[in-house]
Amino acid sequence: MHDDPVPAVHEAARGAARDVDAPLLLAVSGGLDSMTLLHAMATVARGRIAAVATFDHGTGPAAIDAAAHVARTAGRLGLAVVVGRLDHATTPREGWEATWRRARHAFLAESAASLGARIATAHTESDQIETVLLRELRGAGARGLAGLLAPSPIVRPFVALRRPTLARYAGRRGIEWVDDPSNATPSSLRNRIRHDLLPALRRVAPGIDAALLDTGQAAGRWRRDLDRLLDDTLDIAIDSDGRLSVASAELSGYDRGLLAMVWGALAGRVGLALDRRGTHRLATFTMNVPRSGTIPLSGGWCLEARRDAYLLRRADAEPLLPARLPLKGSIEWGRFRFHAQVIPPAGREGATVWSAALPVSAVLTVRGWHAGDRLAPADGQPLRRVARYLSEAGLQGSDRNGWPVVVTEEDGAGDVVWIPGVRRADAATGRSGRPVRHYACERIAR
Repeated sequence: MHDDPVPAVHEAARGAARDVDAPLLLAVSGGLDSMTLLHAMATVARGRIAAVATFDHGTGPAAIDAAAHVARTAGRLGLAVVVGRLDHATTPREGWEATWRRARHAFLAESAASLGARIATAHTESDQIETVLLRELRGAGARGLAGLLAPSPIVRPFVALRRPTLARYAGRRGIEWVDDPSNATPSSLRNRIRHDLLPALRRVAPGIDAALLDTGQAAGRWRRDLDRLLDDTLDIAIDSDGRLSVASAELSGYDRGLLAMVWGALAGRVGLALDRRGTHRLATFTMNVPRSGTIPLSGGWCLEARRDAYLLRRADAEPLLPARLPLKGSIEWGRFRFHAQVIPPAGREGATVWSAALPVSAVLTVRGWHAGDRLAPADGQPLRRVARYLSEAGLQGSDRNGWPVVVTEEDGAGDVVWIPGVRRADAATGRSGRPVRHYACERIAR
């Protein structure tokens, strides 16, 4: 006779709710494990549940039924529900499984942020065993082998319980769930591991589960130790745009293997998961101690070398198109907002490089600066390269890319007359005696 699963499941749910300093968003797919999470949390920690979240992957009737089942059950339990659906216009770039996973994770993250909650999933110890073996087969390093035990904001109450324990709990409590037909398809590597490879390995090596769990636990400890070491030894900064910077001098002298481990850990801090190839590309790039240059990474990220630092950031989006400055009101252009002002800035204190007085007769356009651009005469200086002004202002790399310039067109001629935040040409100072329109620019966060 099996032990009663109810106390173990309830204690796991109660402990997770007690140990987290935020309400929980329960990620529920409608399957056995997640429906057990829903019922257990509703039983022992109802007051800690912010909402129940479910996601329809748009794969057909089974996905629709599962989402509807979750919504009905949560409603009967008196819990708030948020439902996400895959945009049918989505075109997969890395296969449908990766597309579904990315869309689901984005939905959960956005829902949790809006509620001020932490995501809770029903991952089990059985999932951890499968994950570690899958990572082994893919040649993952220590970071990957930690699997579900890696440091994460996601709460996993059942990660120390096996799937059969949840099945017995569901049976005892009369829980209904919806089987996902995709869990049986052999096209998924995880399904082949679960249904074929692991059973075969257990027949010839009965201790395989314990060995895989030990590997995951050791890798998890290694990850936590490495993160503490990096905090103690490196000057790491993450700005409001999610860009990570680290002083290049602090990585000098590291060998390739250590650099690969360090970059894997640093990338994880901005939500970027790198494979072995990615970490070794970063290590090779860093060992060359570049003063400038950029290398692309997976997921739309890149690493940029600056004079004395490395910047891990998302790659630049498509170039912004030129836009006309408005006669009144404001427009946003990239990370900048331009305002047409009815009256000029008050006093000389208000007349800064973030404001300009531009001729009423001119057609005014904001666009990204070009390598050959020159600013019209300013403060006694003749025509001078915009690039030089940007450098003198300390703007480098990705900060310089996409920086705006304002161009006037009068009588068919076009000149750069304003580099917002950097320099104004004489034609943008309002000293010419001609009618002018006043503009102000501000840099905004996105």
